[in-house]
Amino acid sequence: MKREFVLCCFSLFVAASICFGQESPSPSQSPSPTPLKTLRSATKEATIVKLEKSVTDAYKNKQAKAFREYLAPEFSAVDAEGVKDADAAVSDMQKTDLSNYSFADMKVSLLSPKMAVATYKVTTQSTSSGRDTSGIYYAATVWNKRGGKWLAVLHTFVKTQ
Repeated sequence: MKREFVLCCFSLFVAASICFGQESPSPSQSPSPTPLKTLRSATKEATIVKLEKSVTDAYKNKQAKAFREYLAPEFSAVDAEGVKDADAAVSDMQKTDLSNYSFADMKVSLLSPKMAVATYKVTTQSTSSGRDTSGIYYAATVWNKRGGKWLAVLHTFVKTQ
């Protein structure tokens, strides 16, 4: 019993020494990303920017099938009218005429290799159910990569005041 106790204490001492002996890099010492990692991040960011344009073009052109292919099964959209699922987003698309749009200040944050958030400002010329909805909006989309394909999980769209 005494032998096991001594062995256990010694093992604990060695483990603690190893753990406390390792330096964790401080923010000022954090290693700089490798060129390959930077390239991968830039490529993913460019992919997300392209996806935002593609999904908006599909919406603008009322291409329901193409638009829906960008949406995850559990997709939700949040706007001034409330929370909507993919079916409601497709229904809104059918009654919306988006004649022109432009993106500004787009930022893509990579949360993980398979999760990204795009935030941006979009200026639109549009009508919905015959009512003018043109204006400047703030938007955000959460993208998740599944089976090699990026899908929109959540999209928010709020008109500026």
